[in-house]
Amino acid sequence: MIEELKTGFLFAGLSEEQLARVAARARRLSLEEGEALFEQGDAAERFFLVLSGQIKLYRLSPEGNEKVIEVVVPGSTFAEALMFLHRPRYPVGAQALYAAELISIDAADFAAMLRESVDTCFLLLGDMSQRLRGLIREIDDLSLHSATCRVAGYLVSNRPEVGDEFSLEIPKQVLASRLSVKPETFSRIIKSLAVEGIIEVKGSRVKINDGEALQRVADVCALPHDRLQSTFLYPCKPSFVRN
Repeated sequence: MIEELKTGFLFAGLSEEQLARVAARARRLSLEEGEALFEQGDAAERFFLVLSGQIKLYRLSPEGNEKVIEVVVPGSTFAEALMFLHRPRYPVGAQALYAAELISIDAADFAAMLRESVDTCFLLLGDMSQRLRGLIREIDDLSLHSATCRVAGYLVSNRPEVGDEFSLEIPKQVLASRLSVKPETFSRIIKSLAVEGIIEVKGSRVKINDGEALQRVADVCALPHDRLQSTFLYPCKPSFVRN
């Protein structure tokens, strides 16, 4: 288990003694596809490292609508920030998108270990700072930019280093929720990109035919808000970027 813990950024800098302490109180968990790990509002006594599979973190509105907050992939931890709260409860639900293996860590004992090591505290602060920057960037995207550039940006970021074809490993409905796009809007954007000849889609497989055009659509998200309107007037932009 110690070697598996080292795959997580949060644990990579720990000493062998610290890793042994974490492992002694850790538990190995296996989840089937669709199985719940915890529900929104449950007492948060442990946090988790994903070894394999994918974990969906989501919130439910009072009307029962689901919003996917994050899809956690192998090597990543989640729910660790809650260890600093008094009697914390999970603000989201967690469910396995696919069969998953996890390590469950005792949050109270890990917090006690942090009090003994300034270096370990800084490791955790670095991890949390990166996540905060990601959330701020996501809020900016959601408030200022179109659904089309968010979808294009996702495709660009998942393009393989070699080749132009890859699989959407996240179900389309879940991916749409993660990008804060309605499923029908997501399908319409994908279809529009395909009609323009920028991509081809067959089931869950995506082939990027024109990487430069896809990058231009995604780059709309990088422009200052006061330049977005004029950007849409350029004839070189695909017409559907107004969506």
